[in-house]
Amino acid sequence: MGEDALTDAPTSTSQWDAADYARVGGFVPALGAAALELLDPQPGEHILDVGCGDGTLTLKIKEAGADVVGIDNSLSMVAAAKAKGLDARLMDAAELKFAEAFDAAFSNATLHWVLDKERAARAIWFALKHNGRFAGEFGGAGNLRRLREALDDELVARGYDPPVEAANWYPTPEEFSAVYEVAGFKDVDARLIERPTPLEHGVQGWVLVFRAGWLEAAGVPQDERQAIADAVATRVGTNIADYVRLRFMMRKPN
Repeated sequence: MGEDALTDAPTSTSQWDAADYARVGGFVPALGAAALELLDPQPGEHILDVGCGDGTLTLKIKEAGADVVGIDNSLSMVAAAKAKGLDARLMDAAELKFAEAFDAAFSNATLHWVLDKERAARAIWFALKHNGRFAGEFGGAGNLRRLREALDDELVARGYDPPVEAANWYPTPEEFSAVYEVAGFKDVDARLIERPTPLEHGVQGWVLVFRAGWLEAAGVPQDERQAIADAVATRVGTNIADYVRLRFMMRKPN
């Protein structure tokens, strides 16, 4: 769930500051608890957390008795996870390199930022032991459509060009399953879950933190971003975000 300029993959428009994320984005790991239950980490298991962010859910895996390694491509997020006493490493999901193999892998709110999805799927496959499982969730088809359209409309109205390339991969269950089955996974169970979510810090907080990279790519100066965030909030007219999550479980066969 690491969503940072110095450290992001070149195909990503995410840009993250761990302090801002902790202030505004705390609901993301909180809502990932259901996916963590699906993983069901066991004492003594060696588990990989793909996109660990500031380590909030990684810590819960550790508290379950598992030996967990978190990876994230944000230096700020990795530092925050290390501050929690976690084994967190600066690494991109599509570039996993481990000498050891893992019993299971977990990912929350990260895979929609990984545009090199085929390489990431294969990298996770290689990181797992035979019969290892991979569980988690991320943004699925239709995720945040209303918020994203309102932001782009406001950017165009102010003379900015939203980035041409997509910031995220929000697949249907069928599209997601196809990518991971080609990578070698079996028994892929993927389903969409509509989850309207109140934004404690409003639409403005979502724009300024979760779409900082999008604003940067559109060339919006820092001193104009608050006004744009306020205007987007007015366009949307509610602090309920139209989240749609894709929750999944799969395994690497023997």
